[in-house]
Amino acid sequence: MPKSKIGIWLIGARGGVAATSVLGLCALRKRLAPAWGLASELDAFSHLEFPAWDDFVVGGHEIRPVRLADEALRLATESRAIEPGLVAQCRTELDRIDRRVRPGTAWNVGPTIASLAGPEVPQGEAPAAAIVRIQDDLRQFARQNDLEHVVVVNVASTEPPVDASSLPPHWPELQRIIRRPRACPLRASSLYAIAALDLGCSYINFTPSLGSVPAAIHELAVLRNTRHMGRDGKTGETLLKSVLAPMFARRNLRVMSWVGHNIFGNMDGRVLADPANKQTKVASKDHLVGQILGYRPQTHVSIEYIESLGDWKTAWDHVHFQGFLGTPMTLQFIWQGCDSLLAAPLVLDLVRFTALAWRRGETGRLSFLASFFKSPDGVEEHDFTRQFQMLEAWAGARPPVAE
Repeated sequence: MPKSKIGIWLIGARGGVAATSVLGLCALRKRLAPAWGLASELDAFSHLEFPAWDDFVVGGHEIRPVRLADEALRLATESRAIEPGLVAQCRTELDRIDRRVRPGTAWNVGPTIASLAGPEVPQGEAPAAAIVRIQDDLRQFARQNDLEHVVVVNVASTEPPVDASSLPPHWPELQRIIRRPRACPLRASSLYAIAALDLGCSYINFTPSLGSVPAAIHELAVLRNTRHMGRDGKTGETLLKSVLAPMFARRNLRVMSWVGHNIFGNMDGRVLADPANKQTKVASKDHLVGQILGYRPQTHVSIEYIESLGDWKTAWDHVHFQGFLGTPMTLQFIWQGCDSLLAAPLVLDLVRFTALAWRRGETGRLSFLASFFKSPDGVEEHDFTRQFQMLEAWAGARPPVAE
């Protein structure tokens, strides 16, 4: 693949996932850390001509009045998830990227996220005006850094839910609604998606927020010959569910109930302490088991904010199932991991695969990326092994244009 500079534009650019992704990118460039956690580094994809780590330029939008290096240092000092020395070695690059971060939009994000916004975030900005401003920032980023293409990745906090079925199915109709602020139900994640796709940028939604899910926004992507995919990065407990649930199905073991309790203390946990925001996340985590099994056992997902845990997440799951002769049995597991460090390599993988899809001229939904998401847009398959086979099949040959 010819050398080209690719932009990574992060929504929520100074949050934990963004800071870890940027720090990881810097560490990979400097050969300061191994590439564990990166699926794109597997032998199955070694023949693909990904952009080199040095080919990426990072910028982004943020609503909080914080600094990127400070967030990375917090992960080192408070959560003790990374070595402080690594932050020091990458400090110059972190500060350079920090200067490319622009004020984001807090349009219709709900009171919890809106309360985090600093004074530089425009107040009372209409959605159409926010889209124009976001696009101006993206154009300037691409022009100043001589970029061939920009991949926009949403790693911001989870917004309250929006019923996508209530939105018009076609882009011209949705466009008219956007021009009437009082009638526009979209949230910031969808405004970012529209701004990016309308410009021809790629858009990846790593959050459970609505983003590019609406049919009208997908239509916009097709009209502009660009690409998108989401939602909600599959990093921990749900990843295990997508591996274990097929085991129960294929051994014909009847799952009666599946309960999962999640506790963590980072900014994501703080936002999800709001019941409205939590509703979006729970819906994303809870649907998968029933869809894999083909029936609906009793399920429960809880998410609790425990401040002292910082970025460390613990998930405890209790699976009650019936074996031969109807005998009840139990599987329990505990998943403990650093939330941002589980997510960051997926963000870098998604950028690499999306950049390659752009180079191949693929448009629409990038369905082959389903294995990276809890709720993959337009994909009904949730078995992780089968999802990953979709990625391997895509890597094996030039695929047709995405749906």
